[in-house]
Amino acid sequence: MLNDFRQLLRQNRNYRYMWIGQVVSEFGDHFNNIAVFSLAMQTTHSGLVVSGIMLSRAVPAVMAGPLAGVILDRFDRKRIMLASDLIRAFVALAFVLTVHHHQTSLLYGLSALLMFASPFFTSGRTAILPSIASREELHTANSLTQTTQWTTLTIGTMVAGLSAATLGYQWAFVINSFSFFGSAACIWKLQRAKGFRAKRELGGKEQVVRPWHEYTEGLRYMQSSPLLLGIAVIYVGWATGGGAAQILFTLFGEQVFNRGPAGIGTVWSFAGVGLLVGGAVGHALGKHISFLQYKRAVSICYVIHGGAYMLFSQMQNFGAALFFIALSRAGVAVASVLNVSQLLRHIPDEFRGRVFATIDSLTWSTMIVSMTAAGIASQYHSPRTIGLVAGIFSTTPAIFWGLANWKGKLPEPESLIAETAEVEVHGGPTA
Repeated sequence: MLNDFRQLLRQNRNYRYMWIGQVVSEFGDHFNNIAVFSLAMQTTHSGLVVSGIMLSRAVPAVMAGPLAGVILDRFDRKRIMLASDLIRAFVALAFVLTVHHHQTSLLYGLSALLMFASPFFTSGRTAILPSIASREELHTANSLTQTTQWTTLTIGTMVAGLSAATLGYQWAFVINSFSFFGSAACIWKLQRAKGFRAKRELGGKEQVVRPWHEYTEGLRYMQSSPLLLGIAVIYVGWATGGGAAQILFTLFGEQVFNRGPAGIGTVWSFAGVGLLVGGAVGHALGKHISFLQYKRAVSICYVIHGGAYMLFSQMQNFGAALFFIALSRAGVAVASVLNVSQLLRHIPDEFRGRVFATIDSLTWSTMIVSMTAAGIASQYHSPRTIGLVAGIFSTTPAIFWGLANWKGKLPEPESLIAETAEVEVHGGPTA
């Protein structure tokens, strides 16, 4: 795996710059996350407030998703990603105000602005992959992108937790802001003779931008593909429990195990370790398994994910809890790598932005419901009880996917239509 990653980074200039930007920006993101949630718990001691902050981030992401998808499929994706980075850099810096003005409304508002701009970058980064990686490199590029995301989660949350506990929250927000400027500098370096506008055949009146028409066009395309629709549904199924998990990590670190900001960071970092291990397994499997084996692997992964999360929620020993949360995340990581590789291989360029943005929006919408329920429930029930229920819900993708596969409703697409043959990717090895 490491040899594949090194070769990709050494030979593919465009991907190398995007990867460096990803490392910088995501590392800074975790400083913001830990600082915001810890600051909220420190000043309010309320799981409901944590839920409110999560919702203030999730709702704008859902609202921005459809618009982001249409814009990413219509205009130059590189420029859209640049604009997203710059906007988020200034918003992230404004979080410094929350250190001295303990107003939850300020945390809500800035979180909303930050997340509204995010889908334009995150969906764009995924949509652009087949434009900067060849067909042979695509699975490795996807694996490295996701594994890097989980690596920064593992390291960033641990360091961010310790930083918030020792240096204070202000530095965490400053670091987050500068990370977005660093990411923008890297995205600016991307080069492609044809540019980064999606390839599509338009003429006459279709030159006019019609956001709703174009978005529903993307939905119709998804409905026409059983595989894409099935993957979207299991992401939604995961989110029924996954939304609650976002709140529970904070509650377990602060309330259940009484370890403060460092405890929150430790739980998140071990979750990241599991994701990292799962990413490595997913990369190895994706290179060798058949389409039928891929579908079976997805069901198994979600059984492991939900079952291990239920065990995590009941552990009395902190070390045992960390082990099971890592195992839970490893299961979902394997499925994620395999699923996204399938999406990248089968979605045509003209629909790629809308498909990924729609899946993100559907996932976040479900997470909103899950987070709201968990936040309200935290006022009446223990985090352990809520975690057990969340784990049960997180196994639903295994049931849906397994039944659909058994009934033959997930056929392998007839052809790989992602047009990666025309990609210009090689900028030579690093010096």
